[in-house]
Amino acid sequence: MSIDLVALDMAGTTVQEGGAVYRALADAVSAASGSPVPSADIHRWMGADKREAIAALLAGAPAEVDTVFDDFRERLAAAYAAEPPTALPGVESALTELRARGIKVALTTGFSRDVAENLLTLLGWKVGGCIDALVTADEVPLGRPAPYMIFRAMELTGVHSVAHVLTAGDTVLDLRAGTNAGARYVIGVLTGSQDADTLGQERHTHLLSCAAEIPLLLTRNS
Repeated sequence: MSIDLVALDMAGTTVQEGGAVYRALADAVSAASGSPVPSADIHRWMGADKREAIAALLAGAPAEVDTVFDDFRERLAAAYAAEPPTALPGVESALTELRARGIKVALTTGFSRDVAENLLTLLGWKVGGCIDALVTADEVPLGRPAPYMIFRAMELTGVHSVAHVLTAGDTVLDLRAGTNAGARYVIGVLTGSQDADTLGQERHTHLLSCAAEIPLLLTRNS
C-alpha cells in the first residue's frame, strides 16, 4: 500500500533551531510568573500548540495568555534573527525526492501561522516549492496530541485515507497525534530534544535518526 502524504513536524524534525523555541517559551512564562519554569514542565509541552502550552503553564486568564504569547513570539523572533534556523542535514533533498515520487509533503507545527511562515522565509522554503502544505496550530480546534493538524494536511493535499499517511516528529506529542490520527506510519526522529528512550515508550512504527531517512524507509517497505 502506497504512501500519499508525509506530514512532518518543523522545529527539531525538519528544522534545526537549537531549541530556541523552548528557551523562548520558558523565558516568557518565567517573566510573567516571576519564577523559573521547571524543565520537566517545558518537556511535557514539547510539540504542543504554544498558546495551549502557555495557558497550561500559567493557568492564567486569556488576556494574560495573549500577553505572554506575544512576548514569546518576540523572544523567538529575536533568537532566530541572532541565529537563523537551518534545514536539518539531508531534509530538503528528502522532501524534494518525496515530491518527485508523487508523495505530498506537509509541515505541521505547534507554531502560529505568522511564526511558521517567518520560519519558512528564513529557510527559503515555500508551499508549492519543496512542500505542498503548511498547517499551524492556530488553524485547528486543538493542537497535538489531537490529530486535527494531520487531518487538515490530508484535506489540503487531497488525501482521503489515513492508511496512506506517514507522520513523523521529534516529540512524544508528535507520536501521539500520529497514533490518534490512525496514520499507517508513526515515526519518531532523534534530531530533537527527546531521546530514543523517551520516544520509544510511545506507540510508534519506527524510530529514525533523522527525517532524511524517510525516502529510504519507504523504498525498503515498498
